[in-house]
Amino acid sequence: QVQLVESGGGLVQPGGSLRLSCAAAGFTFSSIVVMRWYRQAPGKERELVAVLMNVGNILDYVESVKGRFTISRDNARNTVFLQMNSLKPEDTAVYYCNVIRLNGPALWGQGTQVTVSS
Repeated sequence: QVQLVESGGGLVQPGGSLRLSCAAAGFTFSSIVVMRWYRQAPGKERELVAVLMNVGNILDYVESVKGRFTISRDNARNTVFLQMNSLKPEDTAVYYCNVIRLNGPALWGQGTQVTVSS
């Protein structure tokens, strides 16, 4: 089955860290040309947080997470990661991974809840 499976969310105190994982299954990982993480907080629109483009290994982040979040991939594990450090309450949201592929429709993960609270 073609899918993205997310994990790694949870409850963390302000200043803490989490690493989100997005595992690809049922398709060739190398067919991915763009990898993205989005988030959606209650009552707000979905926001693009981080982008990794395979061509040129281009990275980009929304201004509010620059210097704190890092997007990366592990080709051997068919997985995309989002390392989140120095977390703030305003980072609380459901986080979604999304990939654009060469030879198929874009895919979304099921979402994972991140809550930053003391």
